[in-house]
Amino acid sequence: MTSTSASNLDIFGEFSPDGRESYDNAVGRFRENNIVLPTFAQLRDPSTIPEAITASLAEVEKDAADPRNLFRVHWFNEHADAPGDNFPGVVEVPTHIELPSELTGVDARIVLAFGNRFPMIRAHKVLAAYSCLVARLVTGRFDPTRNRAIWPSTGNYARGGIAISKIMGCRGVAILPEGMSRERFEWLERWTLNPDEDVIKTFGTESNVKEIYDACNELSQDPINVILNQFSEFSNHLGHYAVTGPSLEKVFAHVTADRPGNLAAYVSASGSAGTLGAGDYLKDQHGSRIVAVEALECPTMLHNGFGDHNIQGIGDKHIPLIHNVTNTDLVVGVSDDSTNRLDIMFNTPAGKRVLAERGVDPALSDMLVDFGYSSICNTLAAITAAKLWGLGADDVVMSVATDGSDLYNSDRERIMSTHYSGGFDEGDATEVFDAHLTALPTEAMEMGETERNRVFNLGYFTWVEQQGIEIPDFEARRSQDFWSGLRPLVDRWDEMIVEFNEATGAAHH
Repeated sequence: MTSTSASNLDIFGEFSPDGRESYDNAVGRFRENNIVLPTFAQLRDPSTIPEAITASLAEVEKDAADPRNLFRVHWFNEHADAPGDNFPGVVEVPTHIELPSELTGVDARIVLAFGNRFPMIRAHKVLAAYSCLVARLVTGRFDPTRNRAIWPSTGNYARGGIAISKIMGCRGVAILPEGMSRERFEWLERWTLNPDEDVIKTFGTESNVKEIYDACNELSQDPINVILNQFSEFSNHLGHYAVTGPSLEKVFAHVTADRPGNLAAYVSASGSAGTLGAGDYLKDQHGSRIVAVEALECPTMLHNGFGDHNIQGIGDKHIPLIHNVTNTDLVVGVSDDSTNRLDIMFNTPAGKRVLAERGVDPALSDMLVDFGYSSICNTLAAITAAKLWGLGADDVVMSVATDGSDLYNSDRERIMSTHYSGGFDEGDATEVFDAHLTALPTEAMEMGETERNRVFNLGYFTWVEQQGIEIPDFEARRSQDFWSGLRPLVDRWDEMIVEFNEATGAAHH
């Protein structure tokens, strides 16, 4: 599918018929600010980035508002060994962790790539934001001299959008629920031009996505505002298919180089469903099964349910338009009580002592500081899938650690004061380990044809009734032909990115 002429889905495969002025203005802005756009191929394999650009990154802090950091929007950034070490190079294999059976209780090899190696927001959602904006930019659908980029999210995507907007020389607006962590809002206050106008707080928490959509619909009445809705922008799915999928494949090849294995499954919390696109790639290349994860407190896929929860990064009570539901093999529900308490265990001395008593290498347990709530959620779902399918020592389950625990320090303090006001000791840590790792209070549903169609149909109420997607366009997504038809768009965007860079001339400076 390379045209939007007969579709009201946000799929940009051709230059906008009325986009010449926007395109020319973008070229001028990028020429003026000396901004070069990376291709998806370069983000997939940073060794192909021009040597001059790679060399210039040595003088750019990873978290600086510098357009050269666009070339760090990939999984291959070197880990900073010290707090002041903020000028990372590129590694051959994305940094990752393989969890031992002493922690997981299963023989299967559970491997997660670290998302907090990404620049500026220290979470992989900055890749999704870049994918969404660049697809509009090079097709003449976004004018950085006039348009405002509106980034609806339950957290990291909004931050990623603000970061990408700023270093691309345009104005971004974040929309996210007021109940998100304090650290997210503190970051947004530092990065937005005018926090009072550029950070819109909607009612609720993770489960209040409709309220975000309502705010977007109101803002969309002004043509200056361009809504980059991660839940419906297929460039989000394609960015992860084209970049995250092959990056995780590189990790898999590395961990099986000396110990051959089978890539049995890929696990990702649903969120916008963008990161699940990496699972589509891994299934295409390796036949691995895809596990989608949600919060047990809001069991939308499991039970057509509703509720409220604290696994930040997952928005629910709806099925994202870009979720390839009919390619999903398992749905797992994880409780936020588990993620809250395990976060405390992973980040306290008593918790680390109990992990050591259970046989977990202290050096490895120190790496668990890089697990935020959704990272822990993915881990518990991976363990659940391994148990359900009886996976063995030759099976590898791949996932991502979306962000690090530093984004949830304020939440941890609140939860500690609620549940462990007298302090968190070894007895508490032992109870958490037994109740939330050994007992594993999750719920799972295998996805046969009936379950896939039921979950798919649930999306009707959001996308057709509320958001106005035409029924033929909504239905088209039921077939895998639709999704495979999207794949060539990435190569086309890369061609257009090269053309755009040539037009600006910035790549030659």
